[in-house]
Formats: sequence, C-alpha cells, structure tokens
Amino acid sequence: MTIKSKSPELLSSFLLRDLKLKNRVVLAPLTRARAGINRMPNSLMAEYYSQRASAGLIITEATVISKQGIGWLNSPGIYLDEQAEAWKQIIQAVHDKGSKVFLQLWHVGRASHSSFHNGELPVAPSAIKLNGDEIHTPQGKMAYEIPRELKTEEIPLIVEVYKQAARRAKEAGFDGVEIHSANGYLIDQFLQSKTNKRNDRYGGSTENRFRFLEEVVAAVTDIWPANRVGVRLSPNGVFNDMGSQDYLETFTYAASQLDRVGLAYLHVMDGLAFGFHEQGEAMILDDFRKVFSGPLMGNCGYTQESAELAIASNQADMIAFGRPYISNPDLVERFRNGWPLAPDAEMDVWFSFEKEGYTDFKPYQSKSVEQ
Repeated sequence: MTIKSKSPELLSSFLLRDLKLKNRVVLAPLTRARAGINRMPNSLMAEYYSQRASAGLIITEATVISKQGIGWLNSPGIYLDEQAEAWKQIIQAVHDKGSKVFLQLWHVGRASHSSFHNGELPVAPSAIKLNGDEIHTPQGKMAYEIPRELKTEEIPLIVEVYKQAARRAKEAGFDGVEIHSANGYLIDQFLQSKTNKRNDRYGGSTENRFRFLEEVVAAVTDIWPANRVGVRLSPNGVFNDMGSQDYLETFTYAASQLDRVGLAYLHVMDGLAFGFHEQGEAMILDDFRKVFSGPLMGNCGYTQESAELAIASNQADMIAFGRPYISNPDLVERFRNGWPLAPDAEMDVWFSFEKEGYTDFKPYQSKSVEQ
C-alpha cells in the first residue's frame, strides 16, 4: 500500500508574484558541466531538466554572463545570441511539463584561473587570493592565483554585461532570472568585507560594498519586471573561502535594501550542509523574514520533513533541493507518494560531461510482491 505524503504545504500550489507554481519544491541551481567547450545548451540538458520538471520552479545551473565570468569546465553561457537560442529547447521541455524556469546569472570573479582567460588573471574587487583547493582548469588541476583588482571604471561595464545577459534570457523565453550573489562568486566578493578591501565607492562601508549588487539589480530590472527577478545569498557559507566577521550586518542590510525592489524572491542558503564560516551564530530564515517581506526561499540540507515544517511555520515560501535531485529526478513524486529516496550519487559521476551521472538516474519503481 502506498503511504501518502505528509507534505500538504510543500506540495501545495503557490503564487510567486504573478506566476502560479504547481508546488513549492524548487530545483536548486546545480552546476553539472554538460554544455561542452563552447558552453552551448543542448538536448542532453533539455532531457535532464525535463526529467526534474515536476518541481514547481526550476532554477538553471549557474550560467556565465561573459567569457570573463568563466571559471568552470563546460558550464553553459548566455553571452552569445546563439546560446540564448539554444536555451529555447530546454525552456520548452520544462514548460511542456507545466513547470517554470529561471536562468541563474553568474560571474565567478576570483574563483577562476588564467588558463580560462588566455593567460589573463581572473578579476575581483580586491587582489586577494582564494585560499582553497586546486581549481579544475582546461590544463588540469591548478593552484588559485592572486586575481587582478578591477578598476573603478570597469565595474559599470560588468553591470552592463549582466543587463545584456538578462536581455538574452528574456528573449529566449525564460520565466525570470536569478542573480547569483552567493557562494564566493563575484557579487558575493564585493558584498563581503573579507574579499572587498577597496577604498572607492564600491568598498569600505556596508552601503558601498552593497553598491555593485544594487547596480546589477537595477540593470536587470531595466529588462525584467522586478517580480521576475530573484537574488541568491549565502550568509553562512564558507565555500570559495568566504565568511566575514560582519556577516550579520552585511546580509541584514542587503536583504532590507532588496526588500524595496519587489523581487520575485530572495533565495537564502540558510542550511549549513555546504559548510559554515563559524564567525558567530548561523543566520536563519527568521532573520530574513524580519527585513524582507517578499517570497523567501530556503536551501541547503533540507529533508522533506524539515521543508514541510519551514513552510508550515511560515519561515519560508519555497524550499530548494540540490543533491537529492541529482539521483532522484522524480523527487516530487517520491515526496507525494512516500516513496524512499535513492542514495546520493557519488561525486565522481557528477561531472562526467556525458549522460552518466546526469540523465541515467531512474524514477522510482515499486517492487512487485507475491501474494
């Protein structure tokens, strides 16, 4: 006998501003590296997203806005019209399953290597090296380098690149875009005092460090209505050597300022499964509810039970699931029917560049029982 889900809130429909979602389960953006050396969306990616389109909302893997923003092998792009055209097959595959899809806009900043950039150093708000493990590059594993500090006059040019990427995403037919301001990538590097030691109008005070994100949001909302633009933050994260002593002040201020925009949602990586900087008490969704009145999305380490509790208690409106979605393409169906989850896939198959470890995970099949 099938055990019915105990997730009436998680699986209920939700009006995300003007978009009706069939449930509150979100496919988190997961870098899967299947776009090839030309960073071109393709039919394999369309199959992958279609398999997982029982989610109410899909956020695509991080998608680079420019060649300068590259820092992963085979990640997709949105800096060419041809790439925007190629995304259409994926959008259609998701829409055919009744789901909505946002494109995540990405610039990695210092989390890159000169081998991605014809020998030019990666850029960052300040010339501070990422203290971390080796990075995978076109020439194999390499040590991180000291990035080049961006000149003040270069920064508005990058803001304009975000705007053009947002334009391409809209022309391709996405339902919205998410600005990646988390996990130690470029916008997060500007936001946090650990990585931003500038003495111009983009550095120093909390207000100045927020300025780059503020300008990116303003540029993107010139293309999209604000209610189709999300922003992702990682207040507790240590990934890419992050974690600032003034994180409470920084992220509270950022969320309060973003509240004025009328965003589609604020996507907060509140869970600690991705690492914790231990600069103080972890920020929780309630901290953001106090200063952000719009839709709030939790992420990182949630189970079906904890996600249901977060929504039922009004801590969150949606919950994004990452790793469970890799090996459980039918995650919503498993939640709904009380079916067990498949074990997490081994990390060495996540980035095979082929269908293995990507589209070859099977939906749940009940075992027949002899009577």
